[in-house]
Amino acid sequence: MTATQTSIAMARTAAKAAADKIAHDIVALDVSERLALADVFLIASAPSERQVNAIVDGVEEELAKQDLRPVRREGRSGGRWVLLDYSDIVIHVQHEEDRVFYALERLWKDCPVVDLQLGDDVPAQAGAVSDGE
Repeated sequence: MTATQTSIAMARTAAKAAADKIAHDIVALDVSERLALADVFLIASAPSERQVNAIVDGVEEELAKQDLRPVRREGRSGGRWVLLDYSDIVIHVQHEEDRVFYALERLWKDCPVVDLQLGDDVPAQAGAVSDGE
């Protein structure tokens, strides 16, 4: 089973909002075959706590326009690693240092990368899958 079209669309919307707030290294992983709780992990990073929180604000605002609200939010007060759980997708916005230390991409390296269709401004990810293929 692969991530649903709805989950992929949500991840793309969130990724665009994160990119608009100058998030770094935005990656989405299709975790649907490995994890029963979510379809997609979206991971982004920033160089400061303030920027992490700005990215989180931007993502939440954009998804709220589609009447989507996180069922759980963790880490907001610290601004080092904020997790937004939207059930179908889980968004991780990490300080760059924490992203290197926890290396979520390495932990989930066997999961396919979702093509976020961010355009020419963001380099394409190798091995990306599109639309749940």
